[in-house]
Amino acid sequence: MSTSFDLPSPDVFTAGAVGPAGQRVFYIQVRDDALTLSVRCEKQQVAALAEYFDGLLEDLEPAPYGVAVADLELAEPLNTIWTVGAIGVAYDEASDRIVVVLEEIIDVEAGDDATDGDEESESDPSGASVKVRLSRAQLSAFVRHTKAVVAAGRPPCRFCGLPIDPDGHPCPKMN
Repeated sequence: MSTSFDLPSPDVFTAGAVGPAGQRVFYIQVRDDALTLSVRCEKQQVAALAEYFDGLLEDLEPAPYGVAVADLELAEPLNTIWTVGAIGVAYDEASDRIVVVLEEIIDVEAGDDATDGDEESESDPSGASVKVRLSRAQLSAFVRHTKAVVAAGRPPCRFCGLPIDPDGHPCPKMN
């Protein structure tokens, strides 16, 4: 079983990608003092998280700036602890912090069900999680940085919207 982490005030919360366009691997990284946690995720998860945060920030007071974009580059080496499955977000009004929970994806084989479906299994495996509490400034910086990271991939086809590889692509709208 993997280890869970609860970081009430991390120094950095960022996302990034490694690899050439079309083959990039995406990560979310949290840094707190000497601790660096990197979790692997999908491009769609990172993009959706940035969009959600952007909408959340529109509902809150403007965020004070103070997080430099240069600080948001992924720190090496990338020692991935696990792959992200579900992501939860909540706003803690009392502390003016956005709580983000990244949960480990767990592979449960169909043959492992010990019940007939009417009750939960007591031996159901639970994955690890990373829970962070972020300031509005950290969220704002994450949104700006992550949107740039996602947009740096392959350009979309102007006809069908699918990504264009360096060698082109078979556009379904051009057939």
